[in-house]
Amino acid sequence: MIEYALNFAFVCAGLALLINLWRLSFGPTIADRVLAVDTMAINGIALLVLYGIGRATSMYFEAALLFAMVGFVSTVAYCKFVLRGDIIE
Repeated sequence: MIEYALNFAFVCAGLALLINLWRLSFGPTIADRVLAVDTMAINGIALLVLYGIGRATSMYFEAALLFAMVGFVSTVAYCKFVLRGDIIE
């Protein structure tokens, strides 16, 4: 039963990644593209966690944590660049 749930979750996360890729490519504003990148990072974290559940190992959870930190910092850097024009003051 858990295998069906994992496969369904993989399909959903994969579709979400494709939709975010479309928004990243054709987003009308730069804010839409920043949000698409942030959401892609969240979907990547979901895929890592799902893969870790499927493999029954905790190594992918640690990778998901590192990916979350990098995703947060990159989103903040993108937002700061959009608002102020530079990242480092």
